[in-house]
Amino acid sequence: MSSRPAPSGAVGTLREALTVLRRHWRPAYLAALAATLVNTVPDVVRQLLVRDDPDVAAAVLVDVVGFATGLLAQLWVTGAVAALPAGGGLTPAGALRRGAGTAWHALRGAPGTVALGVVLGGAVSALLTVPASVAALGLDGVLGPLDSPGAGAFTVAAVSDVVASVVTLPFLAVVLVLAPGRRLTSPSRGQ
Repeated sequence: MSSRPAPSGAVGTLREALTVLRRHWRPAYLAALAATLVNTVPDVVRQLLVRDDPDVAAAVLVDVVGFATGLLAQLWVTGAVAALPAGGGLTPAGALRRGAGTAWHALRGAPGTVALGVVLGGAVSALLTVPASVAALGLDGVLGPLDSPGAGAFTVAAVSDVVASVVTLPFLAVVLVLAPGRRLTSPSRGQ
């Protein structure tokens, strides 16, 4: 035990989120795996739609769709794990609505904490995806149009995205739950 006081604010929330994830890792990562696998289908399909089309407008549309499906996955995981910090279980029923409300309250109550959680989650995601994607697709394939990579290279890049999502979704979800202005004390019923 350290004699230093526990940090408050954003850093304290992030540390508390890591503690919750250590304590409840199975349900948190199970929720993330479920959301990621569901999200993988539209994610792969959207990439295949522009595989041979270097058009910037098509690439931007693919990114917008990817952001939207990723956001839905994040909100669902947030709602599903919302009761974990208070000792509750995984609550998938009504998770999307509960997650959207939790995220809204967190953004309004602690935007700096949410931003720091997003930045740290994004950094971990980048560390997990960028090296594998660059090795598989080449720097031009990662930064530019997807063109026509081989099935193996495309699979490596897609799997690295899946791993990054499973690893990072629960972290931001718990940060959103713990952020000031939103604390659940028991699982919501009937949502």
